[in-house]
Amino acid sequence: MMRAVEITKPGPAEVLALTERPIPQPAPGEVLLKIAYAGVNRPDVLQRAGLYAPPPTASDLPGLEASGTVVAVGAGVTDWAEGDEVCALLPGGGYADYALTAAAHCLPVPRGMGLREAACLPETFFTVWSNVFQRGGLKAGERFLVHGGSSGIGTTAIQLASVLGARVFATAGSDEKCAACVALGAEKAINYRSEDFVDVMRAEGGANLILDMVGGDYIKRNVKSLADDGRLVQIAFLQGPQVELNFAQVMMRRLTITGSTLRPQSDLAKARIAQSLAENVWPLLDAGRVAPVMDSEFTLEEAIQAHQRMESSGHIGKIVMKVG
Repeated sequence: MMRAVEITKPGPAEVLALTERPIPQPAPGEVLLKIAYAGVNRPDVLQRAGLYAPPPTASDLPGLEASGTVVAVGAGVTDWAEGDEVCALLPGGGYADYALTAAAHCLPVPRGMGLREAACLPETFFTVWSNVFQRGGLKAGERFLVHGGSSGIGTTAIQLASVLGARVFATAGSDEKCAACVALGAEKAINYRSEDFVDVMRAEGGANLILDMVGGDYIKRNVKSLADDGRLVQIAFLQGPQVELNFAQVMMRRLTITGSTLRPQSDLAKARIAQSLAENVWPLLDAGRVAPVMDSEFTLEEAIQAHQRMESSGHIGKIVMKVG
């Protein structure tokens, strides 16, 4: 048996409860990880609230990324062996002593990095790399705007875009958070409580690419902020997914509106993202050119407090839970 944090019913953070579950066993192509640390992410909060159901074949336990040690491998697994330390994208189940994932969704712990930091890589780096660079096609010299610049996604996007030569702009909700964005490589951070990002971006010639997780009325404002031939990539909707939009400007200015969500994608699609990360991004992590920004650490028994920290929006960077 193993310890695990389960969602007893949809609701606030207090519905999380420590329980015991049988240790799962790997199917062909899977590995069993003894979890050292688990990342805490916004999708975990949405799942707990009943707004983001796990896929039918996934664990009902929250937790989409973790680091740890491979303790068992399923049939056909050749890339990893018992005793290997990895970080991994999970289909769910990270809030536990042990979790299963596809072997192809594991990546090595970057050189010079501990398991604590490595646990915070998969969910954000899979999301940023696939949306900003693969789907959004960001290139060196382009103007890139990321909303929520102080979040785990934001701090990752700022660093990667900056290191790869883009001009980076970010929005955040306080002067402290804006300062953190600039320190990570943003050319300008916009405090959305006192400045209008539309005005700022239009003065710069418009954004070539925008990464947004806010939605709601931001969608119309994002369209106004784009340069001709600009792209908007939507990855979440903190303010709702529905909006009235005049698509004539999309046509006349040749704009692209796209988006994705990671969890429902096929194992093969995620494996391809992992391979691209290994080739293009892990060398940057190994060299220390990018690194996760760490906000706070909680124990598995403190899962409620970890979710409260996430929902407070006071964090800068990643929240992690120590498991093993």
